[in-house]
Amino acid sequence: MSQTVDRALSILPLLAEGPADLGQVADRLGVHKSTALRLLRTLHGHGMVYRQSDQRYRLGARLFALAQEAMENLDVREIAHSHLVRLNESCGHTVHLAVYEENEVLYIDKVESRYPVRMYSRIGKPVAITVAAVAKLLLADLPEHERRALAEKLDYPMYTSRSTPHAGAFLQELARVREQGWATDLGGHEESINCVAAPIRGADGRVVAAMSVSAPNVVVTADELLTLLPLVRRTADTISGEYSGRTPVKDTPA
Repeated sequence: MSQTVDRALSILPLLAEGPADLGQVADRLGVHKSTALRLLRTLHGHGMVYRQSDQRYRLGARLFALAQEAMENLDVREIAHSHLVRLNESCGHTVHLAVYEENEVLYIDKVESRYPVRMYSRIGKPVAITVAAVAKLLLADLPEHERRALAEKLDYPMYTSRSTPHAGAFLQELARVREQGWATDLGGHEESINCVAAPIRGADGRVVAAMSVSAPNVVVTADELLTLLPLVRRTADTISGEYSGRTPVKDTPA
């Protein structure tokens, strides 16, 4: 039974490359045409493949519908939370998770620092969109025309002397973030708070969320915080793998 399932599932990546006829499917699987036909008929019956008028098979609409439904029901916070906690336990600093919704970047999870000095950020609260590291990552992933349109209509409050002063500077920063794949806020919102952030990507490579580590200068310097960037990026990559299905979560032994 497991071999049959394995063979049937092996047909799907083949058809993702383009339509294939019965002979091509049989050759790829290394089976007789009659075996390949039985597998294709089963997949066809479930809407996973579709037989065209030229007798070639392609991926079926039901497969795309299931994929879309699964993506819509994914909860990035649920997937990310345990990783955010482990990162917090490792470094001790405040860890945030944020998403972009309706022209705002919102915190959707937070793990508090173990140090006495705490940040005033709250889950559900919009971030300072022109300076926050998580916002830079989320907005940098937008198509260029959307980035420019958004940048032009934003206000640019000077929270500190390091705040982003205008749309031109903001677009330059987003271009840099897009190229390097990570972002910082080094005193741009509050003089005493520094932050490093990394993106969480979906199966299509687009940024679906961003996570960050933040700490005040009285706990660590900006340079010391930047040494955590590799750890932050590895954590984000791990979350991305689980969210996109590239890295299946291992079953816990009973």
